[in-house]
Amino acid sequence: MKRSPKSVQARLSALPAGLLAGLLGGLLPAAPAQADPGYYLLTPYSTPGVAALDLRYWTVKMPKQPAVLWPEAGLRYGVDSRWTTELFLSYIGESWGEQALSSWNWQNSYLLTQGQLPFDLALHAQLIRNVNVGNALEVGPVFQTDWGFTQINANLVFEHDWASNKGTQLKYQWQLMRRLQPGLRVGLQGFGELGPWKDWSDRQSHRAGPMMRLGLGETVELQAAYLWGKVYGRKAEMFSAQLLIPF
Repeated sequence: MKRSPKSVQARLSALPAGLLAGLLGGLLPAAPAQADPGYYLLTPYSTPGVAALDLRYWTVKMPKQPAVLWPEAGLRYGVDSRWTTELFLSYIGESWGEQALSSWNWQNSYLLTQGQLPFDLALHAQLIRNVNVGNALEVGPVFQTDWGFTQINANLVFEHDWASNKGTQLKYQWQLMRRLQPGLRVGLQGFGELGPWKDWSDRQSHRAGPMMRLGLGETVELQAAYLWGKVYGRKAEMFSAQLLIPF
């Protein structure tokens, strides 16, 4: 079983200037917006000494309503073989010209195992500063293992928002991914919100769909997914894309 990702060393010049400009074009501060309904798959590994530009984009489309766009941009760094830390900004709007700063985020992952078990386990922790709303904290276990040529991920996330009276909420993530050829992996991905961790809601949200991970050159990596199901307890579709550029 693979215990750590391939070491990466590249520069921002590996990304075409037009693509970078397009992804960053909507990241303009404006008015506050409501909190996000979802996130990207968390993984347990760190690449020590390597920094990366993390560009994310996702949308939520409910029936007969305009899509809501969430562009995000951050800087990630592998502090050592166990610890990865990242600072990123999240925006929200119904178009690129109507983006509003939604939150500041400090995300950390700390690997608890290093090959002594048939799976790898890390601890996720993320401090969220929702603009003009308040602070929230996410913590939870991040699990990964291999079954033959299939990589399996399963994560639990406990979120506490001090600006609400909902208590600690429970979320989950999962992914099954198989390598088809060098640089190309495909699979299925899912996310969900269960409500209060001690008393699950009767308006839960679950969504799932196909995903793809594509290597662009030796170091740059693009991941995309299209999910169907529910967001905020209502029927919705979600598209997500993440471009990770080590340097």
